[in-house]
Amino acid sequence: MKKELIGTGVAIITPFQSDGSVDFKSLEKLTERIITQGISYIVVLGTTGETATLSAAERKEVITCIKEVNNKRVPLVIGIGGNNTQELIIQLETFDYSDFSAVLSVSPYYNKPSQQGIITHYTALAQVSQLPIILYNVPGRTGSNLSAQTTLHLAHEVKNIIGIKEASGNMEQIMHILKNKPDDFMVISGDDNLTLPIIAAGGCGVISVTANAFTSDFSIMVKHCLDGNFEAARPIHYKLMAITDLLFADGNPGGIKAALKLLGICNDKARMPLAPINNNVYVALEQAIKNY
Repeated sequence: MKKELIGTGVAIITPFQSDGSVDFKSLEKLTERIITQGISYIVVLGTTGETATLSAAERKEVITCIKEVNNKRVPLVIGIGGNNTQELIIQLETFDYSDFSAVLSVSPYYNKPSQQGIITHYTALAQVSQLPIILYNVPGRTGSNLSAQTTLHLAHEVKNIIGIKEASGNMEQIMHILKNKPDDFMVISGDDNLTLPIIAAGGCGVISVTANAFTSDFSIMVKHCLDGNFEAARPIHYKLMAITDLLFADGNPGGIKAALKLLGICNDKARMPLAPINNNVYVALEQAIKNY
């Protein structure tokens, strides 16, 4: 288990200016803010970062920006995933891994591979990656579920696969993984509202969207959970849950970008095909943040 990746990881957003270009000043501000408020690590170029709509040049610039602000203070995880296995192999063979601790790779989407196809995909990536790989199961986005049996096969059979970000929302599936995994295999919550129960069942932390904005409280809550102090964690968990529900009510990252706008960190511009959240959710979120 990579100890530096235990705790609260943040799937950092990519702020955009009103003309649609990357807002590097806001990215610098956000990166500094989440580091100083106690996160464990940052996931660069994840789904929440709208990586699918960034050009290759922009992805490099985002990486450079976050690396420079971070200055090796917290570990970094790079998102490299997709549904073209051969293209990903080339990316992994040519990527500059300096300053990164692991690769987060989403399960292939759209193609709807069989479980054997998923196993073959990840085994091929693990053979060429210079860093350990964290699987990412998010059926709501990919259209296919990485089953507990498949996860456990990869966990036991592929040395360079060290964990999974589990965002299936299926606690029974997650508990089967936790019960039967190798001791050093990491199970990371991919659902902010399930972080407490997943850690209680044996998970090692979260890769969070909410922690872009509510960084300190989320980090404190996770620390309490990892210390086994659920009595202290529970009130923070339920306080955050009301906010998190609104952040995802009209899509991610629209919700978290609206929250960051309300907190004065960046605007809520998204790239097509994404759009800002609807006005009803925005008003409710604004009130919830005031109450918070």
